[in-house]
Amino acid sequence: MASATLPRILVHRLGNVLTPNWQVRPSPETVTAGVAEVDSLTGGLPRGSLTEIVGPASSGRTSLLLALMAAATAREEVCALIDTADSLEPASAAAAGVRLEKLLWVRCSGNAEHALKAADLLVQGGGFGIVAMDLGDTPPRTAQRISMTSWFRLRRAVEHTPTVLVTVGPQAYAKTCASLVLECARERAAWSGTPGCSRLLRGIEVRTAGRKPVRHSTVRFRSRALPQEV
Repeated sequence: MASATLPRILVHRLGNVLTPNWQVRPSPETVTAGVAEVDSLTGGLPRGSLTEIVGPASSGRTSLLLALMAAATAREEVCALIDTADSLEPASAAAAGVRLEKLLWVRCSGNAEHALKAADLLVQGGGFGIVAMDLGDTPPRTAQRISMTSWFRLRRAVEHTPTVLVTVGPQAYAKTCASLVLECARERAAWSGTPGCSRLLRGIEVRTAGRKPVRHSTVRFRSRALPQEV
């Protein structure tokens, strides 16, 4: 009985002295997602970590990515976008507030393996506030060829750096290697004009939920209609 209570007595009297300093990891610095509603849900996106933005086409996932890069370039940070399927529309990015002179655009012509290698090189090279890998238009079967070992290596590469590493896709590929997962879903379209007459798409109502860490709330925001919105 005495041996069973001894550890409890030691913890009560010594507290954190029993916990090695290398096991205590401070909370990471966070940056704004560029959307106030998403910041209220997440507290911001963590630096030195991998964040996944997932959702189907027209769910607002690209608008959220552009908002993130717009906020970063407004802070005078340089961003890198690894465009796996060459789907970025520069005019749309500029309209969303991204300063193109501070954006490195890497086109991979559909090769997910090349995209992963580019992300690894850019993260290790340093100097980027945001490194984003867009797998949104990449067929899931192709994206799933990226092994969990590769995702783990990428997560380790971004640790202890000021970079926010982001992936965008229809589903979560990095899984346990991601520190934050945001799931986007479209709720309804917003139109201007009178029903029955010519109308213009003004945007879509988007629902975003935090899937990791576990959260029990969602937020909604309006995504502007942009060319080739995905």
